[in-house]
Amino acid sequence: MARPRRQRPGAWAPLLLLLLAGPVACAASPADDGAGAGGRGPRGRAQGDSGSDEAVPRHDSSYGTFAGEFYDLRYLSEEGYPCPTAPPVDPFAKIKVDDCGKTKGCFRYGKPGCNAETCDYFLSYRMIGADVEFELSADTDGWVAVGFSSDKKMGGDDVMACVHDDNGRVRVQHFYNVGQWAKEIQRNPARDEEGVFENNRVTCRFKRPVNVPRDETIVDLHLSWYYLFAWGPAIQGSITRHDIDSPPTSERVVSIYKYEDIFMPSAAYQTFSSPFCLLLIVALTFYLLMGTP
Repeated sequence: MARPRRQRPGAWAPLLLLLLAGPVACAASPADDGAGAGGRGPRGRAQGDSGSDEAVPRHDSSYGTFAGEFYDLRYLSEEGYPCPTAPPVDPFAKIKVDDCGKTKGCFRYGKPGCNAETCDYFLSYRMIGADVEFELSADTDGWVAVGFSSDKKMGGDDVMACVHDDNGRVRVQHFYNVGQWAKEIQRNPARDEEGVFENNRVTCRFKRPVNVPRDETIVDLHLSWYYLFAWGPAIQGSITRHDIDSPPTSERVVSIYKYEDIFMPSAAYQTFSSPFCLLLIVALTFYLLMGTP
């Protein structure tokens, strides 16, 4: 008695993969370049020939021919062969303010209760291994920056800036303040940088090593520094003078090992919070209530 012929395992696996896969975009095949000049089309018959079916078999019973025909029908356009698609681009992760004062330090400047998307200026920092991760955001279409200074004045400061260029990109650049002028330094300690310009805001995120080789233009962040906060317009991807005459600074030196959540009211909200203004309001209210003699 003849033994039944056992089917070879995995023979239909390629076909199954073809069935499960979806269609992809196609690009023109180099082999088709000569099709218009008597070349052969995608099915192997010379274009323009009027030959019979006997000249070129339309189909036979072999598995290879069937799989080839199925692949042609499902995946190939008349122009050519499938090409790989580009991987998706990860969107910029929004800055979380719930972590401020807990797992990262934050500075907010603007309206009381503002966050990274509504403050005039926002900065956060946190330790990640041997790096410090910074997040910056400001209400501007140009640039946002943080400077590391030994005092509260501009001059001799290490500055990291995120600049929105004319191509719509946000790039992280390194500067050194020479007096009131910022000079770009080619040696840039930033890495893993990313940025976005949305809703008239420049927002970015980057890492910078805590310890760096001795350099006049790059400070060691394991030491404490005053932080200078600034933002302003850009012209053709180059930073210009900051938006306000006296940009805010940290009241005291900042340690990257201490996470605080510090809020500084902008000029529009400082007027009514000063002691003199409060005393004036009380006196005026008392005068109005008591009336004139």
